[in-house]
Amino acid sequence: MTTATQDEGPGRVAYQGAPGAFSHEACLDLRPWDEAVGFETFQGAIEALLSGDCQSALIPVENSTIGTVEPAASLVREAGLTVVSEAWRPIRLALIGLAEARLSDIRTAESHPVALQQCAKALGEMKITSVEAFDTGGAAAAVAEAGDVTRAAVAPARAAEVYGLSVLRNDLQDFSDNRTRFVLLSAPRA
Repeated sequence: MTTATQDEGPGRVAYQGAPGAFSHEACLDLRPWDEAVGFETFQGAIEALLSGDCQSALIPVENSTIGTVEPAASLVREAGLTVVSEAWRPIRLALIGLAEARLSDIRTAESHPVALQQCAKALGEMKITSVEAFDTGGAAAAVAEAGDVTRAAVAPARAAEVYGLSVLRNDLQDFSDNRTRFVLLSAPRA
């Protein structure tokens, strides 16, 4: 991902989600010199960029399994933002739960609707009910806070580390080549 280099100094990059989310992970990997700033919604991340609170935003707009990531792609297009660069990143979904939970204990899996769509077949085969949450990282936080061994989150494996959870199953995605295209955005120049 090219654009502002580390030599230009750190800035703030907006993303949708909580720490441990795929977008947060992308910020840490692709923009390690910037401060990653999470927002609950894609709209919130874009507004932070437009207001000048953040100098850039990293937003997922397309996934190889489900297609266009909405509402993110529409919001990016409607806001008239400049796409500075883009990167396709592999998305490996993990089922994570409490340290004492076993896979056989899990009844529900919480996550962002886009992540749940990427592993619908796997969850169905395990007879685990999908529960929509605002974000993958936020789902992991909710599972940790609830303390219920029957609840799990679908999130990056790194989210387990962030929230003190355990990975119950790796590579939960229905397709092994599951990838998401992230775009790095800047505000239009005045």
